[in-house]
Amino acid sequence: MSGNTYAEAGVDTAAGDLAVELMKSAVARTHGSEVLGGVGGFAGLFDVSFLKAYTRPLLATSTDGVGTKVAIAQAIDKHDTIGQDLVGMVVDDIVVVGAKPLFMTDYIACGKVVPERIADIVAGIARACSDTGTALVGGETAEHPGLLGVDDYDVAGAAVGAVEADAVLGADRVQDGDVVLAIGSSGLHSNGYSLVRHILASRGIGFRDHSAELGGTVGEVLLEPTRLYTSPLLRVLADPRLGAGVHSLSHVTGGGIAANLARVLPRGSRAELERSTWSPAPVFRVLLDMQGSPLESAEATWNLGIGFFAVVAPAVADDVVAKLAIDGMPAWEVGRVALGGDAPQGEGWEQGAKGVDGGAVRLTGRYAD
Repeated sequence: MSGNTYAEAGVDTAAGDLAVELMKSAVARTHGSEVLGGVGGFAGLFDVSFLKAYTRPLLATSTDGVGTKVAIAQAIDKHDTIGQDLVGMVVDDIVVVGAKPLFMTDYIACGKVVPERIADIVAGIARACSDTGTALVGGETAEHPGLLGVDDYDVAGAAVGAVEADAVLGADRVQDGDVVLAIGSSGLHSNGYSLVRHILASRGIGFRDHSAELGGTVGEVLLEPTRLYTSPLLRVLADPRLGAGVHSLSHVTGGGIAANLARVLPRGSRAELERSTWSPAPVFRVLLDMQGSPLESAEATWNLGIGFFAVVAPAVADDVVAKLAIDGMPAWEVGRVALGGDAPQGEGWEQGAKGVDGGAVRLTGRYAD
């Protein structure tokens, strides 16, 4: 007898069960007393009784993936960091509005469930959830034989946070003369990998090749996990004086540097960012040298060393930088915001990304060596 079983169709439910067993302990470590039930239920439960103490609680939510960075993880068979990238892309969007993350769920689609691989991915998600104070309350691993190759997978996730209505950060809080602080990235993070792969493929460079310029194996350098900003930023916001001086935050992801900052500035405002205040990491310079392009050409694609922006009152700028430094977050003044006057026009000005009618931002000067 053959031909009509689920296993013969390419779906291994036993492997899925083993994957759940392997990831259980990592997921459980993200659970506090607010999480009810264990791993493997139909729905995750999270006790939000504490929201009764809020005057007007708002829920914040975000959904994202890590794009084609997964192709590099698959190529070198290293899967224990891609989960941190996912949490960075999802949870660090929630802190932008000043919200504290509460819980997250994940989704993994694969061609074949390899329990150890799935466990590695989820363990990375769980570690990053712990680092950001986020409970991992559920997820799904879906096997898609015939649609995805045996070693192919994709990951996505969603998270929910909470914030007081009168504490929401955004463009409406920004004032004339505010300081724009840049907060350093750990590398490429999770955007622009289609360009990375194109550059390498056009030069016949493999992900397992060693690069003296990059200082290691190409794939391992490119898999440097996304820096997590949530906990350090929440500690800044929890300080009454510093928190009152933080007006808006921006996560530098798809769309690049200027467009993402423009999203959190008010309409009619402008900010010029001075390139000479930082030096992009070697990974950016090496890749663009391969292509024969200047650093400026990638400003709308890669973060070039800036993972986050904080727009703050001048009186607290130095103290915010010092507070972030305690958590190992390099930050520096990169520009100032000006309100009033005519909206700037001309080459180099970005007016916002993803349909947001924000301020105008451009980069000036030359990058530091």
